[in-house]
Amino acid sequence: MMLQKAYRIDGMALSEIVAISEEAARLRAAGHDVLALSTGEPDFPTPAHICDAAHKAMQDGQTRYPPTAGTAALRSAIADKAGVAPGEVIVSTGAKQVLSNIFLATLNPGDEVIVPAPYWTSYSDIVALSGGDSVILPCGAEAGFKLTPEQLEAAITPRTRWLLLNSPSNPTGAVYSAAELAALGDVLARHPHVWIASDEIYDLICYAPFTSFREACPDLADRTIVINGVSKAHAMTGWRIGWGIAPAELVKAMIAVQGQITSGACSISQAAALEAVTGDQAHIAERLAAFRDRRDFVVQALNTIPGITCPEPDGAFYVFPSCEAVLGQRTPDGTLLETDADFCAYVLAATGLAIVPGRAFGLPGHFRLSYAYARADLEDGCARLNRAVQGLISNQRTAS
Repeated sequence: MMLQKAYRIDGMALSEIVAISEEAARLRAAGHDVLALSTGEPDFPTPAHICDAAHKAMQDGQTRYPPTAGTAALRSAIADKAGVAPGEVIVSTGAKQVLSNIFLATLNPGDEVIVPAPYWTSYSDIVALSGGDSVILPCGAEAGFKLTPEQLEAAITPRTRWLLLNSPSNPTGAVYSAAELAALGDVLARHPHVWIASDEIYDLICYAPFTSFREACPDLADRTIVINGVSKAHAMTGWRIGWGIAPAELVKAMIAVQGQITSGACSISQAAALEAVTGDQAHIAERLAAFRDRRDFVVQALNTIPGITCPEPDGAFYVFPSCEAVLGQRTPDGTLLETDADFCAYVLAATGLAIVPGRAFGLPGHFRLSYAYARADLEDGCARLNRAVQGLISNQRTAS
């Protein structure tokens, strides 16, 4: 008998980022020369003092079931930094679980979540899995990849339950200024039924002044949740620790959801995260400087490639260049490049470079390249991309 799937996963598939990364790994294992600049994972190791804290926690016997909402020490440390009470903090198995908890706890069928595009690929699927509908608002390069107050006002309906913001942004690196957040807050103040989920996981990887939504719009704190974690700035992707800072009522609802899915996050990982939050922070500035150097190199290199236009990001470790000027051309084997996905597939086939098409993030005509990699890999990747585009130019000249 054929498996009957739940309607809630209709159209849901493996993230295109993961699919491309896995395809690159498959090709590499088969002996192909493949370089993947497709994932958002820092190449730096987790700092030694954080690993030492985890080791000590194991030796001290911190291996029992942890509280569902997170250990008291970690919740208190997060709360102290945010200026809230520990009861306004939930610790989860990664920021993705925080997002899932939010929407599973608050959305009913037909409820809407406003999602500016481009957006992190999981946003719309998490909303759908929770029974809600994503209202996608395209925010192009001409707007700095940012939502405008006018767009927000026009999108709000009686069914709107959430605005989901991401600053600094994945995939663009766009950072909302305090004034831009306040302008969005002015709109939201007129619509008290709309809550705000502000994903700030890249807040410590920012080359421009960073302002949290809670700081910019303190009058909306009673309906705002800030999502954060240790994965990016502290290079702790595999430790799987994220958290939410929200009104206690929402935190309690999220704890109810989490208690039926994972219970508390890994006790050893929480001990490591406690050290990341409270311990030596010297690695943050050192690695931020390295990311800035990588960003500057990649932006300059990509902007020298004919047909590629790369804005300079203000945060995170991604660039989101436009490839629209090269679409419509044919590859040396005669394939017409109609979409950004076609272009990325051509680049992989022609040079072994794996990058992610903009369609995965809700804004076609672009691609995402991560510079969370060693400088040598970035130099190699930019050279491969240039070779791929030069191959299109040479083919065009030959055809004409």
